[in-house]
Amino acid sequence: MLTTSRRLGRVLALAAPALLATACATTGATLGSGVGDRRLEHPPYYAGAAVTPEATRPAHLPVAYQRGAEQAPIFEPEGGADSPMAALLAEMTAYLDSLGATTRLAGTPAGTPPDVRFGCETDAAGDCVEGDDDTAGVPQPDADRAMRLAVGRPSSSWVAALAPALERAGTGRVLLLTLELGQYRVTSTGWRNDKSIELGTGHSAKLPWLTSLDAPVQVLQLTGALVGADGRAVRIGAEGLLARRTGLVESGFGLQRLIGDEDVERLRTLRRDDLPGRPLVWQEAMRVLVGQLVGTGGR
Repeated sequence: MLTTSRRLGRVLALAAPALLATACATTGATLGSGVGDRRLEHPPYYAGAAVTPEATRPAHLPVAYQRGAEQAPIFEPEGGADSPMAALLAEMTAYLDSLGATTRLAGTPAGTPPDVRFGCETDAAGDCVEGDDDTAGVPQPDADRAMRLAVGRPSSSWVAALAPALERAGTGRVLLLTLELGQYRVTSTGWRNDKSIELGTGHSAKLPWLTSLDAPVQVLQLTGALVGADGRAVRIGAEGLLARRTGLVESGFGLQRLIGDEDVERLRTLRRDDLPGRPLVWQEAMRVLVGQLVGTGGR
């Protein structure tokens, strides 16, 4: 899908939360979420304390889809029962169950869960903005080219429902995985200035040589958080799955190709030809993400 309306969608998406700010002034705020914001120029895209496996495995919830995380929902893939996204989510949850690093939590806590966010920070027009030179007094690498990894606090109702659910499951932590869209920066390497998108751990997508370094690229990504019974995140991360490329001429006219249902359908069978056994792109990303978050390993 090719559109000039993404900018309007960004404005609408930013305006809606402002209308609710009075009603939920703390939900979604990153302060006190358990893991501080981190700016990262290159993968791996993780933040928080290193985790070692415990005697009791963490629980997990079904993989969720956060439609509207990047822009107005109408500009993002459908998530209804018969959509490619619903089929992909079912496949992802079944694969997560099969990994054995965590156990399925009975029921889903009511309320708003922690919200992991990753990508370049954008203005109301949808363009990447420059980052701060430091975060909480810690200098950040090439802040104007880095992307921000952060997690927002859950609602009090979600935390209240989580604690007894974890107690019944006999564990103190839960793993949350979410599919959502993000804006990634284009990088250049070598003397030829080859362009690419660094999607995640050991995973990049090549871009045409004339691709602009200034315009972000839309990416379908898998984000995750390991969360304690108090609702505070212990460790967070992101692995990009699929980038939607925009041609140089199109980007010159302010157009951007957006990820749609056909891209989600393609991702269901897309494979990593660069790895032994040619695993599915999303399965490899999930394996690495889960390993990094619960301490069982991962490249």
